[in-house]
Formats: sequence, structure tokens, C-alpha cells
Amino acid sequence: MALTMGRAGAAGLLVVGGGMAGLGAALALQRARPDVAVTLLEQAPAFSEVGAGIQLGPNAVRVLQDWGLGEALQRVAAFPQRLLVRRAPDGATVGELALGAAAQRRYGAPYATIHRADLHGLLLGALQDGAGVALYTGQQVQRLQERDGEVLAVGGDEQVWRAGAALVADGVWSALRRQLLGDGAPVFSGHVAYRGLLPMAAAPAAVARDAVVAWLGPRLHGVHYPVRAGTWLNVVVVVEEPLPQDEAPGWDHVAQRVRLLQAVGRVDGALRDLLEAVPAWRRWPLFGRAPMRGPHEHARGRIGLLGDAAHPMRPYLAQGAAMALEDAWTLARLLPPAPQPIDWPALLRRWAALRWRRNARVQARAQRNGVIFHAAGALRWGRDVALAWLGARLLDQPWLYAGPPDPLAGDTA
Repeated sequence: MALTMGRAGAAGLLVVGGGMAGLGAALALQRARPDVAVTLLEQAPAFSEVGAGIQLGPNAVRVLQDWGLGEALQRVAAFPQRLLVRRAPDGATVGELALGAAAQRRYGAPYATIHRADLHGLLLGALQDGAGVALYTGQQVQRLQERDGEVLAVGGDEQVWRAGAALVADGVWSALRRQLLGDGAPVFSGHVAYRGLLPMAAAPAAVARDAVVAWLGPRLHGVHYPVRAGTWLNVVVVVEEPLPQDEAPGWDHVAQRVRLLQAVGRVDGALRDLLEAVPAWRRWPLFGRAPMRGPHEHARGRIGLLGDAAHPMRPYLAQGAAMALEDAWTLARLLPPAPQPIDWPALLRRWAALRWRRNARVQARAQRNGVIFHAAGALRWGRDVALAWLGARLLDQPWLYAGPPDPLAGDTA
């Protein structure tokens, strides 16, 4: 087969991956430098996102607002008024944090909850409405290589794409990451997330409609919150269980309610009623990596990694999507103004130096939260006492929600 060439241009950018991180990166570059050609390659035959909810702290909402998506977000997201923390065994409330207007006052942006497909659609729609970004599906990049001041992306059909730089945003299972860093596959955490959606009208009467509710306790935790402008409820339960040996590798599988109920055991009646009301469940085994160890895990030469390809996040801080969006926003902030040429290696080097510590801190904090959320015995007792005494002071995250740090203002936290 003859070699065919695609081109973002020697000064342009190639983005590999059409999920939240890839779309966010393409949109950020489009907004900041519309004169720079951006090509995005997605391996799936069509752009899509698996249905589940995600939380967006004020730091993530601020990024979307900066990209001009604030009004669109208002139409499809929900904006919970509070965070409630309850004990799973007996339903007792052990902590509360005001969100809603309180989050807006504290951080200048609200706390949002949204269906993944809706956020994906916002980003994709914004790209399709603009100019300067070429979107391709059905394009699997098998390897990247630098040559003569360019990056070449080679596909399975011998298609070769050329650009001045490439961003790898193909998720936690990124094969390109393993080629670039040689650090092997992600590791199973021992935790499995069961995810489901329920029409709000069908939710049990005891369910709080305007809150993020977290259930803690022992060796499990659950969370539920509104999505789709409050018309649906997203429900997630994370339990500790082994991977079935006969299960195909991957992160999304059909699940049986009876298996989930067996895994959670005896829990408060309100939680059990909710789990029984969800009509269908999916199992997501949680895989990850150790927190980032240095800027080399973000960028090498003309190739950068962002989102889960660089720093997969466990869900115990609800910051996976937020950190991917922050990665994209920060990179765009560092671009020189048009029509100045872009020194891609220098830009990526500076970006990696600015981002890796914050991402590593979020990864480490999320892992720590996983231990605390699932605590048993004395650790569980200490957790509940601390929440009862300190409440909002423990639940609030000003170092996180006040972000993203602005590199042009000298922020690095």
C-alpha cells in the first residue's frame, strides 16, 4: 500500500484522542491561536462518550467559562446546593458543605454536575462551530516519532500525519504513553465502580434532589447527584473486589444488581432502596498509576501527554475531567500571541514544569481519600469524629477549587 500523508502543517498541532482531554486541548488551542492548524484524530468510528455523570469543581467550570461555554453549561448541567456526607451503615449525616451560591462567592464559579456525554457534546459542538480544527474519526495512531523538526504520527493503514507537535490524549490505556515512557500498563487498584442512571422522577422520595450525597463506609463508598439539568440522578458505588479472571480486559462491563447488593452488604435502607431503584448498572474496574514523578511524564521533545494518558485520577476527589481541562487551558495560556511562531519543545517543556506537581498532588490526594472513604475500625471512627467537628473545613478544597493556577500571573499551586 502506498504511503499517504495528512498534514496539520509544520507549525501545527496534532491531537490524538477525542475524549474530554483531546477535545479540550483542541478547543483551547483554537480559542487562543485560531491561526494555528489543529488536527484531531479519534480511533473510534464516531465521536461518543459512555453515559455516566461527572462532577466539575469551580476550577473546571472556570475553564469552560473562559472558553465561552458558560451559558451552554447552564442549560445541560445541574448545580447542587450542598455536599452531604453520610455513613453507609446507618445513614447518619457526618459532614456538610454549602455549594451553590456559597461556592460562587468563594471561588467565582459554581460547582456543577453533568452527564459525561453532555460535556463531551459541549466541547465537540464548540469545535465544530469554529474554524481551524480538522476532526477525523476511525484513525488509530500506532506510533509517534520526531524527525526533522516535526512529529510524524503513523496509523495502521499507513497513513502518516505531520505536525509541529503532538498531544497524546488517548486515556488511561494509552499505548502511545507506554511507547514514549516505557512504564507498562496501568495497574488495577482493587476497587470497582458500579455506575447507573435513574430518572429523577423515579428516585425514592428520600433522595436529596439538590445535593451531592456521599456515603462512606467500610470498604465501600457511594455518591449520587443530579445531572441533565436535574432531570436524572447519577449513582456510583465503589467497592473492593478482585477482577474476575474470565473478564475481558477493559474498563466498562455490564453488571448485575444482585452482585452489587452482595458487595455492599448491610447498608442503610435509604441507600439500599436507591440501589434497587436503578434499572441498569455498569462495572468499571479502576486502573491507575502512581502519582506523577516529574515533568518528563508530561512532555518529551515535541510530544506532550495530558489527561488520563498522563495522570489517571482515582475518582475520590472528582477531578479527572477537571485536571484534563486544566492541562489544556494552561497550555493555551502559554502560547505566544499571533502571529509569533511557536517553539513547541520549549512551550511543552515549560507547560510540563508548571503542571506536573499539581497533577501529582491531586493524584496523591485522591488515593488518600480512597483509603479514608473506605476506612474501617479506628480509622473510620476518627474520620467520622473529624467530620463532625470540622465539617466544611475538611470538605472544602480552596487550594484546588481556586484554580487553575494562571502561569502568566506566576501562580504554580
